[in-house]
Amino acid sequence: MGEALVTADLILKGGRIWRGRGLAPHEALAVWGGKVLASGTSGEVMALAGPQTEIIDLEGRFACPGLNDNHLHLIATGLFMGWADATPQAAPSLAALLELLRARAAETPKGEWVLARGYDQTRLDVGVHPTRADLDRAAPDHPVLLKRACTHMAVANSKALELAGVTEATPAPEGGVIGRGADGRLDGLLAENAQRLVESKIPAPTQEALVEAVERGGKLLLSYGITSCMEAALGHVAGLAELRAYQQAKREGRLPLRVWLTLFGDPGGSIVEACWSMGLVTGVGDDMMRIGGVKLFLDGSAGGRTAWMTRPYKDQPENFGVQMLPTPQVEAMVRDLHGRGYRMACHAIGDGAVEQILTAYEKALAASPDPERRHRVEHCGYASPEHGRRMKAAGIYPAGQQVFLHDFGDGYVSVLGEERGGGSYPAGSWARLGLKPSTGSDSPVCSPNPFPNLHAMITRRTWRGTTLRAEERLSREEALQAFTEHGAYAEKAEATKGRLIPGQWADVAVFDQDLLEAPPEVVLSGTRCLLTLLAGRVVHDARG
Repeated sequence: MGEALVTADLILKGGRIWRGRGLAPHEALAVWGGKVLASGTSGEVMALAGPQTEIIDLEGRFACPGLNDNHLHLIATGLFMGWADATPQAAPSLAALLELLRARAAETPKGEWVLARGYDQTRLDVGVHPTRADLDRAAPDHPVLLKRACTHMAVANSKALELAGVTEATPAPEGGVIGRGADGRLDGLLAENAQRLVESKIPAPTQEALVEAVERGGKLLLSYGITSCMEAALGHVAGLAELRAYQQAKREGRLPLRVWLTLFGDPGGSIVEACWSMGLVTGVGDDMMRIGGVKLFLDGSAGGRTAWMTRPYKDQPENFGVQMLPTPQVEAMVRDLHGRGYRMACHAIGDGAVEQILTAYEKALAASPDPERRHRVEHCGYASPEHGRRMKAAGIYPAGQQVFLHDFGDGYVSVLGEERGGGSYPAGSWARLGLKPSTGSDSPVCSPNPFPNLHAMITRRTWRGTTLRAEERLSREEALQAFTEHGAYAEKAEATKGRLIPGQWADVAVFDQDLLEAPPEVVLSGTRCLLTLLAGRVVHDARG
């Protein structure tokens, strides 16, 4: 390598460093000024060491670029860490779920909210949603809100409905569903926009609570080797206070990882006009915190039977899901925001919603061409092959979350049938089309733990062991590329992060298993992140 002109700030040596797809793994990596300086054999890279160089021996472990979660809700993740855990792991039965709520109520002053999240009716022993009567039995003296894992549905008890003024006579808001039993009485189920009726009565988090949520959620991500993420709907929880929280966290050194802030744009809650008035358009910011796209919700979730499909759900011939916004409104909003320079990153799961947003993007791009705008379809669970070809032609990219297959795949089959359910989130097809599939967790919908995500990409297996259309598998390198380089590409940041090459940020994750070689079940449940570096600085260390 010749005589060193600079000395490295940090050297990682003695490992297997995967630098990116198509690049040979190296043994060592040198960092200078927070960025990759060089890589090669340990002997070559140690030539860049000086008296002040920090040296970390990887002891043969596997390292790769820091992971990039392409779609999650960081503030909600941090806030929900304080809610009762009603996930299938914690509450596999209705009895266990109600006992969990009863225990939380026992430690909560009467009249105050009991909040829980994470149930999935397809994984409960009863196979149906809990009801308000169930919740009333568990916590008769508290208002209760129980969020489904997807966050597109919730169940409220009688006290919560009473506080919100929701009765049998209350009309469902546009884009929302108020559930009723066979007797016509409220059963407590609230879907999509109807959730806001009750959520508006829950005390808003304080500014400090929002900053703590950013910090707490971000540290959790670092513990998994995730160094970048997209905040998928800034303003959805607490309006512009969320933007202030991020700015405060960054100013006070409490922003743990890189964030790409997608602005919540739905009518009635949008923060876009306020951000526009301050000049906060796509691209503003720096490599730690940048304004990303604008988010519109166009449908719901497949597992909750609210994703907008062109064919009805299995055994429900009248149910095509929920169309959140009328098409003329969507097309007008997309054309306006595209014309103002915003990228769009819109939630569309069912093929009906994908068709709606894809057409809106195509029309906006025809009116104001920009081949590198890279509008995104968030989730994109049931895009057809024709949708894929249209996305490729227009430079539009799917941002799927492959962990959904692990957590919810069996539920997809149960509500859609084997053909449609098995074809959920077709990452292999996207890769073959050159659509650069990225991946993420949609946390708190799923845990940000990356190992079920990687396992789902390389096996297409659910938590129960069901294989969903094996031809949609990704290779090991393709899966890691989805979690690194393609995550950066989805933010138009592939020049600065996503690979461990000279000039890119030295964001590094070190694992105790080789993600390219370990058996799939070891990747799933026998792997830990031991070390995380952000800009060459150790920000998580579990080496003991």
